[in-house]
Amino acid sequence: MSTAPVDHRPSLLLVDDDTTLRERLARAFRERGWDVTTAGNHDEAMVAARRESPEYAVVDLRMPGQSGLELVRDLRAVDASTRVIVLTGYGSISTTVDAIRLGAVNYLPKPADADDILAAFARAEEAPNVAAPETLQAPSLARAEWEHIHRVLADSAGNISEAARKLGIHRRSLQRKLQKYPPSR
Repeated sequence: MSTAPVDHRPSLLLVDDDTTLRERLARAFRERGWDVTTAGNHDEAMVAARRESPEYAVVDLRMPGQSGLELVRDLRAVDASTRVIVLTGYGSISTTVDAIRLGAVNYLPKPADADDILAAFARAEEAPNVAAPETLQAPSLARAEWEHIHRVLADSAGNISEAARKLGIHRRSLQRKLQKYPPSR
């Protein structure tokens, strides 16, 4: 007696506090044949992951309560084979490095759609085709300042007065800095 092969549907855990984005992405992945579970925060995601560990996870960096970086660490503790991508609207070099060190396979800026995420998972599974440079070129002081300002602003939930207070500069000075384009290096 032969049995028909069972179609494998890859499992995905989508974690984002933005309900609209989360449900839009979930629908797009389901239409592509994925088995999708959604969560709005760290605690909901961990309950889902412990119930049935996902093969893939897409995690928002900034959520109320525990951050996406903590969730990356905790998901990998539940199952080290879970491939995690971090999504964020507030990307910086330091959070990218932190996410990769904690076990994320890639890091994408928002807005990202299902095709962007699938491409990021595919890139993560490919072997690098070029050697990494022997030296890492540090960002310029202007770039480091720009990233720091935006990180503090994000930590202040976009409140310019609070961010200026944390940075120790006048609110109008911060507003002028925020109007500038990011330095290229």
